[in-house]
Amino acid sequence: MEYSVNKQALLERLKKYTAFETTSDPSSNLHPSNPKEFELLKYLEQEMKTLGFDGIYLSKYGYLYAHINKNEDGHKTIGFISHVDTSPDASGKDVKIKIHENYDGKDVKLNADTIMKVSDFPFLSILKDRTLLTTDGTTLMGADDKAGIAEIMSTIEYILKNDIKHGDIYVCFTPDEEIGEGTMFFELDKFPCDFAYTVDGSIEGEIAYENFNAASAKIHIQGR
Repeated sequence: MEYSVNKQALLERLKKYTAFETTSDPSSNLHPSNPKEFELLKYLEQEMKTLGFDGIYLSKYGYLYAHINKNEDGHKTIGFISHVDTSPDASGKDVKIKIHENYDGKDVKLNADTIMKVSDFPFLSILKDRTLLTTDGTTLMGADDKAGIAEIMSTIEYILKNDIKHGDIYVCFTPDEEIGEGTMFFELDKFPCDFAYTVDGSIEGEIAYENFNAASAKIHIQGR
């Protein structure tokens, strides 16, 4: 059986999340690396309370845990994870989302100086006739991974409002994935799942099962 989440409500939720500046900082010694990540985490914490999540817990390191219990017989316990930080490669401040309804599959003009070319991003061609979201070209949009957060929250909201049968579902939103520290202070005992999935950027229907790590290193060389 398939269920459909309201597209406009999902878009509005994504807009709210992208309004938070949560750029991770690879030069920081803090956890999370950017204290502003807590602003989105606290917003999500309150939203979880409003929707009716159970066991909501925000750690001092910026990991937000929650679950919804049902204990339906025969259902496995599953978990969903997304990260609140965005890449430090570009600004995540004052994000302005542009909506391209019925996208024509061609190059996308973000602003007078910036064009997103299909030749550089071939996957654009398969999005023809769909609704495409971009920024105005001056910032990141933060869909990595605020789109994942919006998907998880909208799905849980739908499950709760429509009394859909399920087993126990756990959710965790983490900090600093973009700088390789997303699992540094993850508390496994608060995430007792049979199966868990990270909801992040990919093509619809794809499940990646190999590990990715965003850790980096800086090398200083003295001499020639």
